[in-house]
Order: sequence, then structure tokens, then C-alpha cells
Amino acid sequence: MQQIWIQKAGTPEVLQMQDGPDPIPRSGEVRIRVEAVGVNFADILGRMGVYPDAPPLPYVPGYEVSGKVDLLGQGVPNLREGDAVFALTQFGGYSNVVCVPYKQVFKRLDWMNAQDAAALPLAYLTAYMMLVVMGSLRAGDKVLIHGAAGGVGLAALDLCRILGAETFGTASPGKHEYLLAHGLNHAIDYRNRDYERVVMDLTGGKGVNVVLDPLGGVHWPKNYRLLMPSGRLIHFGASSLAPGKRRSFLTMLRGMIMLPFYTPLKLMNDNKAIIGINLGHMWEHAGMMQPWMAQIIAWYDEALFRPKIDRTFSFAEAANAHHYLQDRRNIGKVLLLP
Repeated sequence: MQQIWIQKAGTPEVLQMQDGPDPIPRSGEVRIRVEAVGVNFADILGRMGVYPDAPPLPYVPGYEVSGKVDLLGQGVPNLREGDAVFALTQFGGYSNVVCVPYKQVFKRLDWMNAQDAAALPLAYLTAYMMLVVMGSLRAGDKVLIHGAAGGVGLAALDLCRILGAETFGTASPGKHEYLLAHGLNHAIDYRNRDYERVVMDLTGGKGVNVVLDPLGGVHWPKNYRLLMPSGRLIHFGASSLAPGKRRSFLTMLRGMIMLPFYTPLKLMNDNKAIIGINLGHMWEHAGMMQPWMAQIIAWYDEALFRPKIDRTFSFAEAANAHHYLQDRRNIGKVLLLP
């Protein structure tokens, strides 16, 4: 098999491709011949050495793959060799062969291609968990989506459109045309305008029901202020703590100093909720995600959405894929193809 390893913390050039023997599935696992791999910002943070959940270096990153089952371990129900599937991987996804617990594997529809399938697990499950499971989204709610043109951002936009929410999205100006055509109600140029003031102006000073915040740092208090009573601020990242391509302990320290402290009394008095999401901590509860993904697949089956694949890279171009994503040039998902 071929795998892409993070040998040491650093720029994208630390990614190295290596050959190794094919793994053998253990009891309860399936082996997948991989056709496409999702690239995510968590992979970049791990490469930089600032991702707290990453295993010790060196390791193989990667959270999501699609392909075909080619070998079953003992005790695997409802899957057969040759099945077209996609899966969540607890690291190790940057590989052309992976072994995955069967509860993290989902069957592809007959008309679902490998690239669409690889774009679904992390982004759409994260968006579903944020908006539906914990965000209690209802038709007519107002939702602020930061990074609206990214993989999770577009997934959230798709779900908001399906569920009838009004959307406000931050993105660089060159991405606004696509986002508006894709159903975003209000595009906000975060580089040249204060998004807090823009959202308050657009809502007549009332704010929004839900904020999806992958930024952290200085954005934590700004997004909290944007919530109307009964609003939910949902944290699912802290990308502002890693603005460059090498880790900066000073930047991380500044961000941690700005970490807000919400007391239960303050939340009660403000009638607001703070919610945290990390799909990477759901491995022991993978069964909970099966019905969530079943609903996502049903919406895909009804043609209510299709994931946006921005660009694909070969395994040999993995460093270029990280540069492309970290430079925020993408609209939608970036994939690696073995």
C-alpha cells in the first residue's frame, strides 16, 4: 500500500509518501481499497504540530475515505466484499488501503460516485450535528456561517437551505458569486468589513439564532454578542490560532489568553447557549452517527444537495493540496486521489 506520512511538524513539504504492506482487518473491521480521500483543516493543524488529538509523530493523517470493500474481518454484519462504501477514519486516511471499524462505514448509493462520497463524512456529519442534533435548527432561523465557502461551510449552507433557514456567510469577495448562486442569502466580506456590524445592520440589531464558529481567538466574544436571546454559539475549531504554515507558540498563547469564560449564571441571564462539536471524539459513539448519515444520504438521494468538489490532487501532490487548502483558495472540498 501507499501512505502519506507526517514525518515532523512543519510546512506541507514534511508530507512524505511511503510504501508498506497491506493491512489485515481485525475483528469488526473492513478493509477498503481507497478511491478518494478528503483533506481537512484538522490535517493541516496536525501537520503543523498544533492539533491536540493527533497521535505522536510520525503518523498518517486523514479522517475520511471512499472506495470498495475488499476484505472483511470477523463479526462484520451487512457488508460484503465488493461493496462501494465511504468511511470515517481515526487518522490513517491518507492511504490507498485502510482498515476501518464497520460502524464507521457507510454504503454508497448506486449513483453516488467516489468523489462525492469522500466529501460527505466529516463535513456533512459535522454540519448535521451542529445544526440539527445540537443546534435545534428550525425553519426561519437566522444562521451565521463562518468560512461559508469551505467544506463544512458549504455543507452547513446545504442543510440550512433544506431546512429553510436564513443564512449569513463570511467569505472572501471572490467567492460571493458562487455562494449567492448556491443559496446563501447574505454574503459578507470579512476581509474589508466588520462582520459583527454587518450582521447587526442586516438583522435590525437583533442578531442571529445560530453562529457556527471555526475561528476562535478574537472571534469568540464577537460571535457571542451576535446571538439573540435563545441563540446558540457552536464552536467547532480554532483556525485563527494557526494563521501561518508553521506553528507559532506566541499566536497560540495570545489566542488562549482570549479564551472566554462563560459562567452558568451569565448564560442563564443572557438566555444563550455555548455548544462544542468535535466529530473526532465520537469514535466510541459511532453508532449514534448512523441515523444522522442515513438522513444525509436520503437528502442526497432526493437530489436536494450535491457536495462541491473544488479540486483533486494525486498522492504525490499532497503538499500542494495542503498549500491550496491553507491558502483558502478552495470553494468546497479538496480531495486526494491514490
